[in-house]
Amino acid sequence: MGRIVVISTGGTIASRWQGSGFAADADGREVMATAPLPEGVTVEVVDLFSVNSPRLTTAHQLTLLRTVHEVLADPGVDGIVVTHGTDTLEESAFLVDLHHHDPRSVVFTGAQLPMGTAEGDGPGNLYDALLTAATTRGLGVLVCFAGRVHAARGTVKTQSVALDAFADPSRELLGKIGFGKVAMLRSPQRPEPLPLPAMPELLPRVDMVMHHCDGDPVLFNAAVAAGARGIVLVGTGAGNATPEIVAAVEAAVADGVLVALTTRVAAGPVTEIYTHGGAVDLVAVGAVPTGTLRAGQARIAVLSALLASDTPEGRSRTLRAAVAAPAPSLTPA
Repeated sequence: MGRIVVISTGGTIASRWQGSGFAADADGREVMATAPLPEGVTVEVVDLFSVNSPRLTTAHQLTLLRTVHEVLADPGVDGIVVTHGTDTLEESAFLVDLHHHDPRSVVFTGAQLPMGTAEGDGPGNLYDALLTAATTRGLGVLVCFAGRVHAARGTVKTQSVALDAFADPSRELLGKIGFGKVAMLRSPQRPEPLPLPAMPELLPRVDMVMHHCDGDPVLFNAAVAAGARGIVLVGTGAGNATPEIVAAVEAAVADGVLVALTTRVAAGPVTEIYTHGGAVDLVAVGAVPTGTLRAGQARIAVLSALLASDTPEGRSRTLRAAVAAPAPSLTPA
């Protein structure tokens, strides 16, 4: 069915016991040796790095993004699988998807159980990802986990330890895998891809601040003082905070800080309903609502916007384009 390149980055799928806990230390070839290959698929391995995904940096993620583009520059490659830790998989997958303009699939997968575990899920997830990369086209970046196929956009880790760890709480399932076949249930909705960003010597700081009862602007202002060029405000409800935080957002935006607004609620969009510090006021002073993107992916959208333009207007325009995916569709793929 095709020539697939596996880019290995570490995570639980590459983890072994270290004496007090598990950590990534296996290379990509060791990971590949745990899984059968779908019939007709040949595999090449790129060992990019091997780290637990909470330790990933923006530099790691941009290196992964550029590596994906370099691999796809070879027309003989039929697809890519990225093995990745689950903690930040949703962020890396979305970053690659924002800049993915090729019809060939890039499929992220990983594991909840480490290598060598009797009932480990890594081999099955890897087989499914290889099958999906070899047999799908035009769907952007995908996440394969526990027999399910998810679009990168909107998909988050919804279970800390359960094997069926990923979902998009705001949309229908994208596809299923079983009996050696991939069945797509709908087509993902994606905006126009962004150009591949430069790799600046000094990467922009992007922070996240969550609102809560008694929440005040102290942490938000501390992020600005620390040099953040972008901030994701995680509001309550449909994207709400307080008049004091609205004032802090207004001052930050006036200083050129790019502010995105999401919500700590699991599903549903940020919506301009409430005033007195709600999303109505936050958007009015320049915060960009992120639809159904949650904090981690909203941060990636802010990062991509900061890397795409040198002006506040250009960054805001890019961020709005990045978060404004068309409405969900149930049209079969």
